[in-house]
Amino acid sequence: MDVRYLRTEATMAFPRGRLLAVRGGRLHVLAPDGWDALGGRAEHARPMSRAEAEEWCEHVGWDPRLLDEVPAP
Repeated sequence: MDVRYLRTEATMAFPRGRLLAVRGGRLHVLAPDGWDALGGRAEHARPMSRAEAEEWCEHVGWDPRLLDEVPAP
């Protein structure tokens, strides 16, 4: 099942934004303890490639292998 990655806009708490993923129509946010399901939509999030998502993980100090763990619906 394909995964699409998105990044939210930067805020004071999250200067690089938050990393989101959509898999099987379900939206998730990457948190320190893994992926959390979100309700609703990511209205102002910008699409990003897998390579950009890996770069985001590396920049914030998280293992890029987390991108392989987006839960299936």
